[in-house]
Amino acid sequence: METDFASIITIGDELLIGQVIDTNSAWMAQELNKIGVSVKHRIAVSDSWDDIWYALDEESRHASVIFITGGLGPTSDDITKPLLCKYFGGKLVQDEATLAHVTNIFTNKLKRLMLESNIKQAEVPDVCTVLFNEVGTAPGMMFEKDGKLFISLPGVPHEMKWIMTNVVLPLLPTKIHTTNIAHRTLLTAGIGESFLAELIREEEAALPSFIKLAYLPNSGMVRLRLSASGEDKEEITIILNAHFEKLKDKVKGYLVIDEDLPMEAVVGKLLTESGKTVSTAESCTGGYIAHLLTSISGASAYFRGSVVSYDNSIKTNVLNVPKSILETVGAISEETARIMAESVRAIMQTDYSIAVSGIMGPDGGTSEKPVGMVWIAVAKEGKTIAKCFYFHHNRERNIQLTALNALNLLRITHCG
Repeated sequence: METDFASIITIGDELLIGQVIDTNSAWMAQELNKIGVSVKHRIAVSDSWDDIWYALDEESRHASVIFITGGLGPTSDDITKPLLCKYFGGKLVQDEATLAHVTNIFTNKLKRLMLESNIKQAEVPDVCTVLFNEVGTAPGMMFEKDGKLFISLPGVPHEMKWIMTNVVLPLLPTKIHTTNIAHRTLLTAGIGESFLAELIREEEAALPSFIKLAYLPNSGMVRLRLSASGEDKEEITIILNAHFEKLKDKVKGYLVIDEDLPMEAVVGKLLTESGKTVSTAESCTGGYIAHLLTSISGASAYFRGSVVSYDNSIKTNVLNVPKSILETVGAISEETARIMAESVRAIMQTDYSIAVSGIMGPDGGTSEKPVGMVWIAVAKEGKTIAKCFYFHHNRERNIQLTALNALNLLRITHCG
């Protein structure tokens, strides 16, 4: 049986002008993929009647299920609900369950009077199936037309996610045909995408047609993802795992982890399993490494704290970098990075420490120390490793690359 495909339409002028980043469709696509629904199109359209109508027509030509997010609020520019009413040939009626829910929110929780616009949130086309929204006021709606399924959801991310998780995802397999999808992902470091492709050329050529290989480069590292799809879940998983092991063996010299985890989670996992702790001394990254480490749940077990020594006086007064070092070789130097790492490790009483000092740009570079130059040091008991890196991107990208390479140097030091 042919698998049904999905399209996602996100609505809002704010998306098209870059004022708001569309995270909804990315999250929806990931969750749909987990239940065997492939998303073929993701598009954003303006708050225009004609544009939304055209998108519905166009996407229903390609997909069996069309998702719409946005435009369901109480303000005058939220036109999705009346448009859907006309598109599917219905009229607006008041949904009693939604009205009771909205009334409870305003009367009992917010202690506020209900406005007419709030009451209108309970109005839905009489041709839809209402998808209850426990965490907000705008319900989701499901329509069926010409054998196609249309699901309209609020644009507010936490509301959309609640309806998707609790209502839509359990419902979809009863409405459309899904397939089994399995993924295996590994992370590599220290090798570029083109060299990696050449290294695994034979393994890639040997993959059966139902297994696809994706190269996912990011921040100087490359993820390799094998994806298999088919009717027999056990069979495709066995074959997928066999090819994944061959892939792992081929890239073992560059392998970071054979799971789909970001570097900060990889480091967190290693520190948790070993019972080790870490601290950071950050100059050019301004605390970004500490942010990445603490973005992982459970980081309090291994992360002690950070000194953001952005000014040289902090390097001297807190991290004990001698003024003579700063006056001779400077803040961006191996000597400074080493002392920063060793001092913060002693201050925080941790097993490991990370220190970074560099020039992120766009200003501040010289011919001897150009923008993108950074010293990274990792200290542990009896040993400090320091490496110089040169990045050639904008300020934000240079900070990200510095942080991820610092975490990777910690990983290498730990595993070595």
